[in-house]
Amino acid sequence: MVARKPRIVIIGAGMAGLTAANRLVRSAGDCSLVVVEASHRIGGRINTTEFDGNRVELGATWIHGIGGSPVHKIAQGMDSLIDHDMPWERMDGFPEDTVVKAEGGATVDPSVVQSISQLYKGLMDVAQERACEGKEAQMAREAVKRAARNEDGELSIGAFVRQGLECYWAEQDESHYNADGNGNGNGNAFWNQKLVEEGVFSIHENTERTYTSAGSLLDLDFEAEKEYREFPGEQITIGKGYSTVLKALASVLPAATIQFGKKVSQIQWTDGEEIWSESTPVRIHFEDGSFMDADHVIITVSLGVLKAGTGKSKPALFTPPLPSCKVNAISKLGFGVVNKLFLKVDSLHQGVIYPFLQFIFSKSGGLEKKSKAPWWMRKTVSLCPIYRTSNVLLAWFAGEEALELECLSDEEIIKGVSDTLVSFGVRDNDDGKENRVSNGTDNCISESEAKEKINGVFSGVLKSGWGFDPLFRGSYSYVAVGSSGQDIDTLSEPLPKRSSQPLIPPLQLLFAGEATHRTHYSTTHGAYFSGLREANRLLQHYGWTNLERL
Repeated sequence: MVARKPRIVIIGAGMAGLTAANRLVRSAGDCSLVVVEASHRIGGRINTTEFDGNRVELGATWIHGIGGSPVHKIAQGMDSLIDHDMPWERMDGFPEDTVVKAEGGATVDPSVVQSISQLYKGLMDVAQERACEGKEAQMAREAVKRAARNEDGELSIGAFVRQGLECYWAEQDESHYNADGNGNGNGNAFWNQKLVEEGVFSIHENTERTYTSAGSLLDLDFEAEKEYREFPGEQITIGKGYSTVLKALASVLPAATIQFGKKVSQIQWTDGEEIWSESTPVRIHFEDGSFMDADHVIITVSLGVLKAGTGKSKPALFTPPLPSCKVNAISKLGFGVVNKLFLKVDSLHQGVIYPFLQFIFSKSGGLEKKSKAPWWMRKTVSLCPIYRTSNVLLAWFAGEEALELECLSDEEIIKGVSDTLVSFGVRDNDDGKENRVSNGTDNCISESEAKEKINGVFSGVLKSGWGFDPLFRGSYSYVAVGSSGQDIDTLSEPLPKRSSQPLIPPLQLLFAGEATHRTHYSTTHGAYFSGLREANRLLQHYGWTNLERL
């Protein structure tokens, strides 16, 4: 333990970094604290902005369960951040009036959607060890036994849920999955009962991709799902914007604590071989040529940045390199890309209110070849208003499609979305006419009519771009097949730990961020807990205060 005032540097002014800084300022003894941030704003993967008079989130959006959530507790304080006069994204919660359409224009019977949705929920309840009974639970447990594992005996969520669907089909009689959609050549003839059910199932799979950031559910580890924890209660968005939670955390920091535009190029630390500074064991180098010395550095950069900094790219982020166990954990854990697309409806169409549309894309050769929908739209789950009366529509993208979205111009995006709506026979209004796959009626409009009505509807685009941003290199973490919760624990361990060698200063490098929390990874509250954990670690090290419980 050093006798003089300890120097603490926090890298990153996102949720984890600002939580740690807030805790240290409120509870620490006499220390020097600096937060360095590569960008020119606080927030990290929280980024609130405005679009067409609405408050929207380019990053974190939801408080996932208000029961016990520290984010909800902060939002309730500070004159309450939850409500506001300006309309905000999902201010009326999750939409419930879903219209599921099959490519070609047919509307899927709600009973089909309900049965397959119940099946998928039952499968995930078993995977996450939530209470689940009845036929769905039995099929899920049978799916665990039958699902294909890799050569190491590991099972993915993707293989598990697909085996669950196979078990469901095996229980149906022949007439069930040979039923036709009774189409008339507008695409409906390509849909039979089994294909429709598979399409509805794909909606849930692709939704899971946006929940987890896994490009494919075949990459998502089955065993790790049971460790993931959710808070109970309602899921809500924040009326004054998610960024105001960060402002609340930062409000207690002394002026100039946060230094912007400080992009780290290298972190030199002491592993017993060399001390970089006569007085401090860690030296942080920045791209502008400056450096800082520190006793302790709390590193809150994303897992994507850690992957790039510990991989084959040069120069390495850490000198000397991190221990192989930590590098392996960083390499094995998953970190994916999720992006959001907002579309403004042109003022000439301001009276248009789209329903909450969910899409079933054809995977058969005939209809897929006829479709005008581009490949990057073909795993998009939905397009819906950001609240019930809004003229701003929202779609989510994950994996390769999310990366492609970042590369497209506004014009290419508008054309791709418009062509997709044409492929689904969607008008710019809803007159109640619909074709249900299972009932033989057909009131779909022609492709030319749909194209005429869609043309010119969209006049503005706003999209996130987390994948190619060098400050993030993705959106959030997941436990990939081949990794486990133990890798998260390894990533979260400080370096060095309390050493038997008295000349090696302990706790030089501390790791925080959502990817370092074993049960709440991928969430803002996971990032919050991790920042609190590392601040408490330093408080305990110096004996400054009683610890705040996680």
